[in-house]
Amino acid sequence: MIDKLDAALRFNSEALNLRARRQEVLAANIANADTPNYKARDFDFASTLGRVVEEGRSAQSLDMATTSSRHLGGAASAMSDEELLYRVPTQSSIDGNTVDMNVERVNFADNALRYESNLTVIGAKIKTLLSAVQQ
Repeated sequence: MIDKLDAALRFNSEALNLRARRQEVLAANIANADTPNYKARDFDFASTLGRVVEEGRSAQSLDMATTSSRHLGGAASAMSDEELLYRVPTQSSIDGNTVDMNVERVNFADNALRYESNLTVIGAKIKTLLSAVQQ
């Protein structure tokens, strides 16, 4: 039963996790807009989502040192910082910073909108599953 529920929500939950991660990356770019030699980062959402859904997160869990058998294991991450790509600047800057605030703002707003719509889709799926269980 849980496997079927997980399968029904897996794609959307992975998409939601990746949207949250992309929002963090874009926020870091915006926060470092005035940092000399900062290189703007991003990732290809579609290919990363396809890879994560196909391969799963189990192979990417963090191995953490624990001092007690009651400690929880590390959380799985969709991608590491090493997998982030550098954005190619449209216009060079004197200080070597590649953050274009117009691009970052558009990407940030677009990603936030898609995050909200993904939440709406997940909510609708959960309501559908609940109505199927109740009848």
